[in-house]
Amino acid sequence: MPGRVHRGTLRPLGVIAVLLIGLGLPLTMPAAAEQPREEPLIGPPPGDSLHVMSYNLRFASHKRPNSWTQRRPVMAELLRREQPTVIGTQEGLYGQLKDIDEDLPDHYDWIGVGRAGGSRDEFMAVFYDTRRLEPLEFDNFWLSDTPEAVGSRSWGNRTIRMATWVRFADLRTGREFVVVNTHFDDRSAEARRRSAALIRDRINAFAPTLPVVLTGDFNSAAERSAPYEILTRGAGLADTWLTAATRRSPQYMTWHGYRLLVPYGPRIDWMLTKGAVTVEAAAINTFTRDGQFPSDHLPVQTLLRFD
Repeated sequence: MPGRVHRGTLRPLGVIAVLLIGLGLPLTMPAAAEQPREEPLIGPPPGDSLHVMSYNLRFASHKRPNSWTQRRPVMAELLRREQPTVIGTQEGLYGQLKDIDEDLPDHYDWIGVGRAGGSRDEFMAVFYDTRRLEPLEFDNFWLSDTPEAVGSRSWGNRTIRMATWVRFADLRTGREFVVVNTHFDDRSAEARRRSAALIRDRINAFAPTLPVVLTGDFNSAAERSAPYEILTRGAGLADTWLTAATRRSPQYMTWHGYRLLVPYGPRIDWMLTKGAVTVEAAAINTFTRDGQFPSDHLPVQTLLRFD
């Protein structure tokens, strides 16, 4: 969303560098300065594994640079290269999601609703590979005191926030699991805390035998924020970045604002799992093409297997 107050105002490059060095954080030039890798970080999943991506798409702004027109072909290349089984997206507008649906191979479909109802406002859309997954049940709820009320908001956030969940059947293994996808408020710490508590309660209400994968932009640092503690302790969710058998990339701050990438910076985009899940690999993808990032966030990816 525009106006991410808690992330601070973007500053000229030299000032950012001074600030980061003062904080003891290493610097790297944007991935746009590098040649993009020709091999996917994870790509099509082998065997019974699933490839799950969480990605804040950055809404389809017309403002240049980094308009949706500029970013769309880079997004299409990234997604076609990685071929996730499931993509939990945030911030996508209806027309933008239709573009992505058109750019993906024909065997993808998606589920979601605009947070103001129907096709209005941003979506928490969940894309999935129909060759592998069948949706059995899905629903939406709003991050408010009245979660069933479309477009509702509470707790001091001025922006509507919501979650979309889907119960899938894996057509290869017969296993069922749930994906929950969300986007927490960027201004109100109280709203983020209350949102985490609501999602904790909703996840705890699913059948205990169902594995859960939670994707989202939480606008809160993994490992050191109240929402993270509420979800990992209160719902028994595990951070895939920490539980992965291997990491296929360094850690970066997952919001970059089209500026410097910050190694070891805060991860505000995470993926958590609950139940009998083995995380085989995790990655934070810095893909660019000809100096263009697909979004102002980096996608978070995992390769996982239900035991």
